[in-house]
Amino acid sequence: MAVPDADRPDLPEFMTWEELEELPEEIAAQIELWDGRVVWVRRGPGEHQRFTVRMRNAVERCARKSMADNPETSWQVDVETNVFLGATGKSDFLTPDFLVYRCLESPFQDIRAADTLVVGEVLSPSNSQSDMEAKKGRYASAGIPWYWEVTIARTESAIAIVRAYALETGHGRLPDGVRPLRPANYLLAGEWTSADEEGIRIGFPFPIEIPWSELAY
Repeated sequence: MAVPDADRPDLPEFMTWEELEELPEEIAAQIELWDGRVVWVRRGPGEHQRFTVRMRNAVERCARKSMADNPETSWQVDVETNVFLGATGKSDFLTPDFLVYRCLESPFQDIRAADTLVVGEVLSPSNSQSDMEAKKGRYASAGIPWYWEVTIARTESAIAIVRAYALETGHGRLPDGVRPLRPANYLLAGEWTSADEEGIRIGFPFPIEIPWSELAY
């Protein structure tokens, strides 16, 4: 259950993972640590959870088909699961709305950015563009190959647009003396609305085909 802003405890600006674990679960579940800095995660309306689950289920169906066709691959699809950005330590993590990651060797292992193939965020009208750009930049800097954004419509209970971004593998040319703000960036690789009669179709990172009816029932 989300805690209203007015009821949030007065926490320090920075915390460790160990300190976070000492908080009540309903509080800790709403916090991400960005290099140890406490960042509150806003929980959206019911539509947010609804479309998060629908996207997860649709992507999982595609992942299962891909694994059946390519038995050497093994992917897990989940929702709202922490992804730790560093190779070690746990005080720098994000919690995407849905994600695809390689199957780990044993249960209950931490998921690292290096294990992660896709992260996805479902954006409701309450999400600010600046916050989402900052989060997207952290995913890119961690080297996660794919980032998906699912934008909920403002005036109806429906998905307005889905975008898929691929992590660039080389920097574009910039004017002399200009350097990119971040070491890595995502480039838009696919964009779909309900006007696309074939639904969502993209061949990467594995074949994904999702009819709009699967997201809008």
